[in-house]
Amino acid sequence: MNSDVPVTSRRQVRRVAGTALGAVSLLALAACGSADPAAAGAPSSPATFKPVKQEEGSQITVWADAARVPGVQAYQKAHPDVKIKIVTYSGDANGANDLQTKVQLFDRAGSGWPDVAFSANVNDGSWTAQGKTPFAAPVDKGLIPQSTLSGFANGALNPCKFNGTTYCLRNDLAQNVLWYNKKLLDKFGYSVPTTWEEYEALGNRVAKEHPGYLVGTAGDAWSPEVYFWASQCPASATTGAKKVTVNLQDAKCTRMAKLLDSLIAKGSVSKDTVFSAGFIKNQASKVLMLPGPSWYGQVLFNSTFKIPKGQIAAASPLKFEGDAKNYTGNVGGGLWFVSSHSKNLKAASDLVTWMTTSNAYQATAGTYPAYKQAAVAWLAGQKETGYFAEDVAPVFQQAAELIWPGWSATQYSQEAIYSSTVVPALNSGKPLIDTLGTWQTAITDKAKSLGYTVN
Repeated sequence: MNSDVPVTSRRQVRRVAGTALGAVSLLALAACGSADPAAAGAPSSPATFKPVKQEEGSQITVWADAARVPGVQAYQKAHPDVKIKIVTYSGDANGANDLQTKVQLFDRAGSGWPDVAFSANVNDGSWTAQGKTPFAAPVDKGLIPQSTLSGFANGALNPCKFNGTTYCLRNDLAQNVLWYNKKLLDKFGYSVPTTWEEYEALGNRVAKEHPGYLVGTAGDAWSPEVYFWASQCPASATTGAKKVTVNLQDAKCTRMAKLLDSLIAKGSVSKDTVFSAGFIKNQASKVLMLPGPSWYGQVLFNSTFKIPKGQIAAASPLKFEGDAKNYTGNVGGGLWFVSSHSKNLKAASDLVTWMTTSNAYQATAGTYPAYKQAAVAWLAGQKETGYFAEDVAPVFQQAAELIWPGWSATQYSQEAIYSSTVVPALNSGKPLIDTLGTWQTAITDKAKSLGYTVN
């Protein structure tokens, strides 16, 4: 990563979640927005996929992070005839780039590739599908039925799709919603906003009537994915294999920057990150509202902030009054890859399908499943916990279908760039609107260094 800020934030996230949630280690997931992989080779349209000689019944090697290993073990228990070697690795969380580094070594050696690999970095699809022989096998060319692929939430597989082909399956989603403390909102006599304009007006009221209380934060590494993605800001829209449009001067970028600047100036939007020790100690109990990912519910409010049950609720993503519909962003969501080099594609594909779609695993997983049927079972489990003030299922399901498709998975990290460029400027007192030019230059320079043509 370009800065210590996102890495530090992610380590705090992982440490807090690991302590609170044990082996599930939810925040290998929460921290899975973007890594910053090294430059890949020149892009090319891969030739028609030709599997290596298959050895059905042969052992498959599965690379997964610690949070996913129990799931792989559960699959192995349910399928005792399948021979599996499990290798635990970082999962490319917290800015790691282990998968690509190892694959490049295996490419040079001509052997060693895993049959299946999990990545907590939603951007890893952008390199696994490239090259003369991509690491990832095309799962929509006979490996996994279309009926299964169509069962994922709308847009969930977008980070897996390149040149019209699907190269992975999505493990989970991190769709953003509007979190709020219902107990505090009722106490203060406020209504839940439905538009960004209402949100800004409420933030102004909160600053005046209840100073110290917050309606948002702008210092998190993933703030661009919460606010600017929801505003349909074209920070990175890919138009080809290595072509990207970056335009932070677009009106849909500047409107969000101005809105946040207004609330930051008044004090109702914090410049801190929600996982800093100071924020947890001094401000967590004063969070009135917080736009953010679906994992905030259990990971942030319950396990980290320790907000008592029956207070936290979720509302639909906000929209600007002039927009026809509301969109939202996404902060995470892991990917499962079947290796194009696998000698047992049948077993590899079956494991990846089970890990992403089976209620036996996904219904009790840490975060919201990308597969719609599994999500229903998962949401039922959330309701049974009794933690939330209201059932979050309708809002989560709606938001899962509202992720704006114009924000693309790329080989560079929006989070790292925001943290190294914008966060220091904010902390020095500079308005967000005044950082957009520098921010755009930083994105453009990084994209070009990785071989992208930038418009």
